Amino acid sequence: MRNTMRNFFFLLFFFALVTLQAQELNFKVKVNVQKLLTADPVVFSNLETAIREYLNDNKWTDDEYKEDERVKGFIQFTISGEMLDRNNQPIPNAYQAELLIETYRPVYGNNYETTLIKYIDKDVQFKYEQFQNLQFSRNQFTDNLSMTLAYWAYVSLGMDYDSFSNRGGDNYFQAAQQIVNQSQNNNPYVAGWTASSGLNKDNRYWLLENLISPRMKAMRELNYIYHRLALDVMAQDVAKGRSILAKGLEQAQTVYNLNPNTILMQNFINSKSKEVLSIFQGGDVNEKDQVANIMSRIDAANSNMYRQLRY
Repeated sequence: MRNTMRNFFFLLFFFALVTLQAQELNFKVKVNVQKLLTADPVVFSNLETAIREYLNDNKWTDDEYKEDERVKGFIQFTISGEMLDRNNQPIPNAYQAELLIETYRPVYGNNYETTLIKYIDKDVQFKYEQFQNLQFSRNQFTDNLSMTLAYWAYVSLGMDYDSFSNRGGDNYFQAAQQIVNQSQNNNPYVAGWTASSGLNKDNRYWLLENLISPRMKAMRELNYIYHRLALDVMAQDVAKGRSILAKGLEQAQTVYNLNPNTILMQNFINSKSKEVLSIFQGGDVNEKDQVANIMSRIDAANSNMYRQLRY
């Protein structure tokens, strides 16, 4: 009996310890291969596992996380081909890819999850050999794939922390900035890391620039207003939450008027446009008209969609 009880309490302690030491990220990973000339498909099955373990098993912060507090996300690599040398010959184990990333945040008081990041990183270049371990050092460049994933880990954490406290993600955006700086030096694959390598200022460099730039401060504040002050309130008071969100969206219009078509604004549109429409379909006439005007302004390509709020 004593041994049984001892084993029981040991198991309780063990599971409590596992819960206490849970890592910060809980990402699903998918690697798709479109067209490759010489690579063994098994390599990419191993790559998928390596990416998932790298993101989910590394300790990215000094905070303690419980299992249900981990940041949920999804990353899909689409390998478009092998990289070529100056003679148009394949470079061994070197690949060109796009990275789709989405991250999600739970909303207080219900089972709903809202999207924080929805972005396609269009220019990821990296080398990977079968069974290669991905490694990250905060103090030096390791390899481009590891650094790219670490960048997205910190940006994901920063966006999540911002959604719970105003500008709460500062430390993680600074960590991402360090990765950008390291990746601009001693790195054969600088695509995506520099101001000049992104079409229409759309790459990792410019996203982080938006996140830390004073001119985009209102968009980070909107992240907090949208999630903590509005969505999290709606479980108790839907009308109050909608009213706060309608007022908060004015910040997006202010930023757009001064800096239209920024990458951070585009991420907001990609991740929130349909959600905003759904939220305000139950609002009063004045709120609907206000939100329709704002969203049609910052997301002109989908202005017809927001007309639903006017009828």
